[in-house]
Amino acid sequence: MAMEVRILTADDLEVLDRVFDYAVQPALASEFLNDPRHYLCVAIDDGVVVGMASGVRYVHPDKPSELWINEVGVSPAYHRRGIGKAILAELTERAREIGCSEAWVLTDDDNVAARALYKAAGGFEQTGVVMVTIPLGPRLVIEK
Repeated sequence: MAMEVRILTADDLEVLDRVFDYAVQPALASEFLNDPRHYLCVAIDDGVVVGMASGVRYVHPDKPSELWINEVGVSPAYHRRGIGKAILAELTERAREIGCSEAWVLTDDDNVAARALYKAAGGFEQTGVVMVTIPLGPRLVIEK
């Protein structure tokens, strides 16, 4: 059986159990796959998911749509076989089809493999970009 690379649909809930490190929450999985702005592309080899990438179509009132690629992962036994590149190609082709002007992804400076993958997919790195995380725990009440 040949490697299959495809974007999951709402009919693919059972495939999600084979993708992630942690237990899939059925309500969240259904919400994700039924949301037309969320995409999950997988590589399946002989019934086993060996790679994945997720993305979100980001819309803004005064800019063309973009695809934010949240994460890309390939099982270690399948590294260096072009699977990550095939997954990204499928995901970015969908982004073109839905009118996105570009796709973007963040990675760590020392993630050499990811940086090489994104470059091979036609990406270019930007300098001077800083990622800021704002934790959204319980609301803080500041007393005067």
